[in-house]
Amino acid sequence: MASARTTSATEHGAVPLLSAERERKLGLRERKKIQTRQAIRHAAYRLFAEQGYDATPIDQIAEMAEVSPSTVFRYFPAKEDIVLTDEYDPVIEEVLRDRPADEHPVESIRQALVASLHDLARSEGDDIALRTKLLRDVPAIRGRMAEAQEESSRIVRSVLAERTGKPDDDLELRVIASSILNALHETIMYWVDTGQNDDLEQLMHTTLDILIRGLTLSALSDTALKPHQQ
Repeated sequence: MASARTTSATEHGAVPLLSAERERKLGLRERKKIQTRQAIRHAAYRLFAEQGYDATPIDQIAEMAEVSPSTVFRYFPAKEDIVLTDEYDPVIEEVLRDRPADEHPVESIRQALVASLHDLARSEGDDIALRTKLLRDVPAIRGRMAEAQEESSRIVRSVLAERTGKPDDDLELRVIASSILNALHETIMYWVDTGQNDDLEQLMHTTLDILIRGLTLSALSDTALKPHQQ
């Protein structure tokens, strides 16, 4: 299985990896919770790869992770939550809040996503591709993806609302947040569908460059669309 190769964090002016710094800020109890969640995830991904998602019961995941089934359910109320939930929304939120207030929102999100991707590669490595395939292929997981993405969208809207003074549910903020997150989802699906041969971070940069360009096809860059006039 291919790993999520990433380019240098400084190649696009990206912020450095934050996971070590975040871990130092967290208390021992919170660090242990994160370690337990990661142990359960790693065990689950290993079993999913060996025997399939549907054929893997929670009891077996608990045994491999060396925890009780009740512990698994305490961290992940349903089996699909093992795939859907992660620790990276807080990383994205932290970086977004640290970016300059007058920076283009897509550029701010670029920095946040690069930090999150480096964190993800550090903690999950080869599991990234399997996780993405499960998101694509398992109906129970796919059916709840919108719920998980809405939480990420809420974080982005909240930060942008603080910058602009607009309400969280402002239409413009909703469009910006959902456009970016949906575009990045398509980028990850493309990465999986094409065999994970490309550098995932570089693909994300390409996607965000398209958004910054204003959704104009590069081949039609001289034919810019004008806003609709009322």
